[in-house]
Amino acid sequence: MKRMIIASMLTMLSLTSCAASDITLPQPQKTGGMPLMEALANRQSTREFSNDKLLNEQQLSDLLWAACGFNREDKLTIPTALNKQEITVYVIKPEGAWLYAAKENKLIPVTDEDIREYSASQNFAKKAPLNIAIVSDKELMENDIYAGTDAGAVMQNIYLWCAANGVGTVTRGSFDKEGLAKALNLKPSQRVILVQTVGY
Repeated sequence: MKRMIIASMLTMLSLTSCAASDITLPQPQKTGGMPLMEALANRQSTREFSNDKLLNEQQLSDLLWAACGFNREDKLTIPTALNKQEITVYVIKPEGAWLYAAKENKLIPVTDEDIREYSASQNFAKKAPLNIAIVSDKELMENDIYAGTDAGAVMQNIYLWCAANGVGTVTRGSFDKEGLAKALNLKPSQRVILVQTVGY
């Protein structure tokens, strides 16, 4: 009996140690950088990405904050219609996917599986080291035009951050919407509006 209890405890400890945990990101750097007009002049889409050079955690933190972080107590870096703040972003990498919790500036694990095949229909994006899914929630914003406009603000912030930091990006509407929503464990009210590939 003792052996069974010990074996059960070891199994539980093993499972606990394997479980994915939240990733606390470094505080985003909110000063300096390229002047806005230069970033606009450099903004472009890229469709070739390297798997040899990756964004580090500081860069990822800065990028996600620019995309959809809080720049005031209760306001985002993007405008949202009626301040509904219905947009969330998900980080998709070869080793899994995470929800960006903007208030806490951390990544909450969603899956430890490689779900990139759902985030793109183009081969270059399926193999890219980083995709960002821009998600809207109909419970907070029913109007599709407003939701699309808000998602577009996230997209442009990502473009401008990438342009200012010498990083490539392209936004895409071509992906497996149902497959990606399922892989990200989205609620029925949530839908992925755009996916943006980011990298060198």
